[in-house]
Amino acid sequence: MKILVTGGTGFTGSHLVRRLLGKGHEVLSLDNQQGIVYDELTSLGANITIGTVTDRAVLEKLVPGCDIVYHLAASFRKVNLPNKVYWETNVEGTRRLLEVCEANGTPKIVYCSTQGVHGDIKNPPADENSPISPEDYYQQTKYEGEVVADEFIQKGMDISILRPTAIYGPGDPGRFLMLFRQVKKGSFPFFGTGRTYYHPLYVENFIDAFELAAEKPGARGQTYLIADDKYYSIKEIVQEIADIMQVDCKMPHYPFWALYTVATIVEMIYKPFPADPPLFRRRADWYRQVRAFSIDKARRDLGYEPRVGLREGLTRTYEWYLANGYLD
Repeated sequence: MKILVTGGTGFTGSHLVRRLLGKGHEVLSLDNQQGIVYDELTSLGANITIGTVTDRAVLEKLVPGCDIVYHLAASFRKVNLPNKVYWETNVEGTRRLLEVCEANGTPKIVYCSTQGVHGDIKNPPADENSPISPEDYYQQTKYEGEVVADEFIQKGMDISILRPTAIYGPGDPGRFLMLFRQVKKGSFPFFGTGRTYYHPLYVENFIDAFELAAEKPGARGQTYLIADDKYYSIKEIVQEIADIMQVDCKMPHYPFWALYTVATIVEMIYKPFPADPPLFRRRADWYRQVRAFSIDKARRDLGYEPRVGLREGLTRTYEWYLANGYLD
């Protein structure tokens, strides 16, 4: 098939592009930056366009003839990124893409949203019908992207929406790398109890879900939470990383309010500058916000079953970090 992946040079997008190329599909990728995987994906046969989903002219060149469009491109969390940038990419970019897909009769679209649309989970585990309660503008605009997708679903288009939990795996330059680096130091401070739930999603499990959502007729017009088999306390995840790294990691506890106060001050100091602060309130919230979900609907409708568990996924990730010098 001919398939377009928006956000195809990003962490998750590049895994999806590799999977599709490995199955012999013709893969087009649209991203606003080359990323570290550009040369690799090009050598594997991906046709990569550097551009943005906000550019209708680019979309009108890429969408015609595509059998599937996987829409992953988004403006992601940056503390000082103006709200209008999130809105233009995550909402209006989604609208422009779907308008072009509609005009070209694209048979299937899969839109990548986020677990974050549910916010802090008050009664875990949450499911797709749990309250929508985004806690930052990124999450809000990802949900507004879902609203846009639903407008086109109501017009008869075959669109499925996926809400992934905390994606990690080889190639992840973000949140899990910070966990590994902190564990390597031999001390991981906890602010609060450490019993807050966190729901990981190994990236290849997520790619399975993308393919299933595109293949299964019952996924038409549906929304699915996608996660690994289990959720864990954040302390359990840190301990698992320490065991894999064979590090005797101390885990001292401190009051959460102390971290949050410092994060607020640092965020204010950095506000006039373009760089993200080293500590900010959203990062501090990792210690207290509950992320725990049911994947029963995806199992029932899609036949989704996470194949890679936490131990194996973290081990593969650790080996990739070591091989690529991220833990030197």
